[in-house]
Amino acid sequence: MSVHDRLDEILAIACAIGWGTADILLNAQRSSFAIETSGDSPVTSADLAANHYILNNLQATFGLQEFAYLSEETFAAQPASDRLGKPWVWIIDPLDGTKDFINRTGEYAVHIALTHQGRPVLAIVACPELDKLYYATRNGGAFVETRHQSPKPLHVSTQSQPETLTLVASRSHRDQRFAKLLERFPCKGQKQMGSVGCKIAAIAEQSADLYLSLSGNSAPKDWDFAAPELILTEAGGKFTHFDGSPLQYNREEVSQWGGILASNGKCHEELCAIAENLLKAIHV
Repeated sequence: MSVHDRLDEILAIACAIGWGTADILLNAQRSSFAIETSGDSPVTSADLAANHYILNNLQATFGLQEFAYLSEETFAAQPASDRLGKPWVWIIDPLDGTKDFINRTGEYAVHIALTHQGRPVLAIVACPELDKLYYATRNGGAFVETRHQSPKPLHVSTQSQPETLTLVASRSHRDQRFAKLLERFPCKGQKQMGSVGCKIAAIAEQSADLYLSLSGNSAPKDWDFAAPELILTEAGGKFTHFDGSPLQYNREEVSQWGGILASNGKCHEELCAIAENLLKAIHV
């Protein structure tokens, strides 16, 4: 049986792993954790424990022959040949929003995506502090569940005028150029939030409509976007570069440079054009 034919079975396993990872992170928040690496991209003992749990469970279940694995915490030590050219690749961020985890804002998430030929086909985003797990399969819709409630389908908002949209952006990853872009963007409602997964979940649940990302000295990585993208697009939204091109995953370069725009899709092309035009006028 092909992987495509087994997606429902694979999804059930991935959801269980997502909930298990959420428990690890919640327990670390309630007890204690160590900051293993500080700086702009901190790593905690909780990141490492969550990563170990996800990889061990995925690899024990699915093996290393048919599937490859790309995870934030093991990427640097992994030979690129382990994953490049492989059609099926799991892309994992065991703790997206580590700064928020350290600061205990509650705005952190678990990202688990299965990609085929560089595009996501299955996604899990778990938000432990919300007791919510979001999941999607390509052409299968997006859903949210809690530990005590059955899954509910997700649908983005129907807001279609740029000025009526609520924009959600990063609290910590912003430079002067990005700050100017946000200042000039036409959306009247703007709020800050940690974790890309939390931001995209907000759009999928209609508490926001638009997310912007702009690389500077560094850029988001594959594991920041692969799972959230599929959750959003299966909820009816769009997730592209500013020029409208789709994101590609599992290349040799895992950084997603440039501008990324995720929206409810109702005026996505117009918003992309606005972003590109504003950037041309911004000089820092």
